[in-house]
Amino acid sequence: MKARLLLEDGTLFTGTSFGAEGNSLGEVVFNTSMTGYQEILTDPSYCGQIITMTYPLIGNYGISRDDNESLRPYAHGLVVREIAEYASNWRNEMPLSTFLKEYGIIGIAGIDTRMLTRKLRQSGVMKGIITTGDETIEALMEQMGTPLMRDQVARVSTKSIHIAPSYGKRVVLVDFGAKHNIQRELVERGCEVISVPYNTPAEEILRFRPDGIMLSNGPGDPKDVPEAITMIGKLLGKVPMFGICLGHQLFALACGADTVKMKFGHRGGNHPVKELATGRTVITSQNHGYAVNPESLKGTGLEISHIALNDGTVEGLVHQSHPAFSVQYHPESAPGPLDSGYLFDRFVEMMDTFAARKGEGVHA
Repeated sequence: MKARLLLEDGTLFTGTSFGAEGNSLGEVVFNTSMTGYQEILTDPSYCGQIITMTYPLIGNYGISRDDNESLRPYAHGLVVREIAEYASNWRNEMPLSTFLKEYGIIGIAGIDTRMLTRKLRQSGVMKGIITTGDETIEALMEQMGTPLMRDQVARVSTKSIHIAPSYGKRVVLVDFGAKHNIQRELVERGCEVISVPYNTPAEEILRFRPDGIMLSNGPGDPKDVPEAITMIGKLLGKVPMFGICLGHQLFALACGADTVKMKFGHRGGNHPVKELATGRTVITSQNHGYAVNPESLKGTGLEISHIALNDGTVEGLVHQSHPAFSVQYHPESAPGPLDSGYLFDRFVEMMDTFAARKGEGVHA
């Protein structure tokens, strides 16, 4: 079946459809990873976005339920150069096209993804519509006038509190769209993890008597979640805190810094990041369209700990007075580089140090 992708600037791509049928509006972005399409599709941070994969062949190892990073995919579409109809992998449970159809996600294959990616790099990410219907270009452009969603975090966050029990440190994971692997990394280090909805008040979080607070990744503009900014501000200094991706941006906003929308963002598994304290460079997995404005950090108590080597973007922050730090990239990434797993160890050490100082009556 024929499918079309129309961008808001009028550019039209025609290819073949796979997955679901119908129309889907979203922000068209690109990801440079060579593998991991299932983890990318099920990363809640892609809620509301149409993902273009730059690697030309997608679907060749199928779908395995063990590789999901959330309970379901939240993307609004998938764009590929070539779709593999038959998967070659002993873990395969279904073809990618069946997976997309099951969750109502439209895919389009057979278009020039290199051209599309270059356009997004030059002009910036933009609205787009994938359709398998026969509407006119004029009718599709009229649909393009529909505003993009601004409530992505509310859509993907857990609706109830749930616990991964253990006998180690107790961590409250504030779920803005958390990937499963954040919880896995904490549990592997002996932590009890209590996941709570994004809009849980600070007072309720403190009732759990946590040893630490994890601010998860998530979709959209951090300024669309003002209740989270207020909550983080009330918790700062009371409990050690670690923020990832959207959690990093919300942490910065709660401290008085500002965030800006990037031209085309960072999405992929090959982004070099430098840790300023050690000079060490790591390869990271990233997925974000917003960044902390470095010029807004003065007077916030924050200092830059990591930078992106490709463009100088702020990739990490540490608070000078409180036990709190954050990174823009994904140290829990799976699949992808494992260079940054040490940050979870650092978080556990911070909780140990804070508890010891508190026991000695020393204010952190």
